[in-house]
Amino acid sequence: MLKRLTIWNFALIEHVALDFGSGLNILTGETGAGKSILIGAIGLILGQRSSTETIRSGCEYLRVEAVFDIGANRAAQEFLNENGIINDSDELFIARRLSRSGKNIILANGCRINLAALRLLGRLLIDVHGQNENQTLFEKASQLQLVDSTSKNVKEIRQEYRLLYDVYVAKRQALAEKLRQGADNERQMDILNWQIDEIANSKIAPGEKEELEGKIKRLSNAEKIAEHIGRAYELVEAGENSALSSLSLAIKDIEQLGKYDEKFTKLSEALEQCRIELQESSYEIRDCAEDAESNPQALNELLRRSDEIARLCRKYGPLEQDVLSYYEKILAERDEIENYEAIIASLRKSLEELEPRLNEAAERLTAIRKKNAAQLTELLSAQIRQLGMEYASFKIDVTSAEDYLPTGHDAIEALFSANPGEPLQLVQKVASGGEQSRIALAIKAVAAAKDAPETMIFDEIDTGIGGKTAQKVAERIASIAFEHQVLCITHLPQIAAMADVHFYIEKNVAENRTVTAVKHLSDDERVQEIARMVFGDDLSSLSLENARQMLGAAHEKKDLLQKERRVAYEGQ
Repeated sequence: MLKRLTIWNFALIEHVALDFGSGLNILTGETGAGKSILIGAIGLILGQRSSTETIRSGCEYLRVEAVFDIGANRAAQEFLNENGIINDSDELFIARRLSRSGKNIILANGCRINLAALRLLGRLLIDVHGQNENQTLFEKASQLQLVDSTSKNVKEIRQEYRLLYDVYVAKRQALAEKLRQGADNERQMDILNWQIDEIANSKIAPGEKEELEGKIKRLSNAEKIAEHIGRAYELVEAGENSALSSLSLAIKDIEQLGKYDEKFTKLSEALEQCRIELQESSYEIRDCAEDAESNPQALNELLRRSDEIARLCRKYGPLEQDVLSYYEKILAERDEIENYEAIIASLRKSLEELEPRLNEAAERLTAIRKKNAAQLTELLSAQIRQLGMEYASFKIDVTSAEDYLPTGHDAIEALFSANPGEPLQLVQKVASGGEQSRIALAIKAVAAAKDAPETMIFDEIDTGIGGKTAQKVAERIASIAFEHQVLCITHLPQIAAMADVHFYIEKNVAENRTVTAVKHLSDDERVQEIARMVFGDDLSSLSLENARQMLGAAHEKKDLLQKERRVAYEGQ
């Protein structure tokens, strides 16, 4: 339940704070006073998008705060817990701030959340219904949801059906794809065989490209390598004054000194170790000199192989391993083509086995939906008759869809006829705006007894009605308010007279600035407002007395509706 709404710097509103009651909260005022601004502010709390254009002129930011009592709203509490939002009391505090600088903040119980999370949370808190939502209610998806919400076991059967449906669709798509590929199999087989042979005959190996590059680099520089290796070998071993010869002479001289001091013996041993290592290095230099001979034929062969590897990598992958992975892939593709008929037969068999199970689940859904639709037809027809359309006919029709759908095999349609003898047709085609509003109200009245959010908003759904019909609509909204908190914007005095809490919205000009203000009306002020709604601004004692009588009659009617409601509950 929405307990309090506070608004700063939103459109024409400078600052407003409203404390709502638990029953029927009515908002009235002259056209253009700013009633839609209040709905817009609530929309911000529910996660609707906005822009800096809604910030009051001359202000740097707007802020909207709302306090909800969620003690009885288990869905909202679960949402807070699942999303790591503080939930340590029955109250939920939501604040949203938009600034011209672009620093926008959304808080839920002090925790920052994003707009998507706020939108999900908002759906659990308030159901907003206005004239623009009528068409949404008459869409097939909404009508299906209404029918399915009538039975608790529909959800389980829908889940069972959906699992079968997803498998069915996947296999049907796979079969269609295979059949589409069938005509191209021969050409594709030729391509695959050619690619498989090309890669297999190449005997490509991981790392081969890098190894080839090293060999090519060495053979391409063979003369330069041989020149430097030869000179190095000459300096180390072969020359008259080679490093090995000089080191051997040095060792002999140091050995002679060992008789005089033991440290020279150790030094000669260390030098001998150096000589051995240098000798081994000289052998490696000699071997390198032998390998460094120029070999144009070998170089050409390496270049040819390198070009072949590079070509394969360009075609099938940047690396040799990618080429080999592609090779495994096309081998599998060839196997599929070779087993094409067996795969087709297997898919068809799977579909043949699956379709009866899918159809059985769909028929179970259809049976429940037809039963639910009949009950809803009866309930909604009664509601519609009570809303001033005594001779209207209404039906929720369940027919077979052309194909299996994610939700079943059913097409749901709301059919309507305003006059006896006229055929039933789609509501959105034959019902007037006022009739659609009343049908939508009837749907809301039925939904209100189920799992609708605790707070419902009706935004001028009374457009196009009056007189006796207006009274019927007023009674229906009042009945909904017995079960839910209702916020209702209206121009009809019959509806306004049913209020438990009445707010008056007015637009004033002060210091050359327009400001929208909201006032919680006292009992005497309510009399004046009802009189104004009936007779206009020229009030007389007679018009005020008439307003008092209207309010008294509304009070008596609400008491009667409450008694009828209690009797109905006791009879269940």
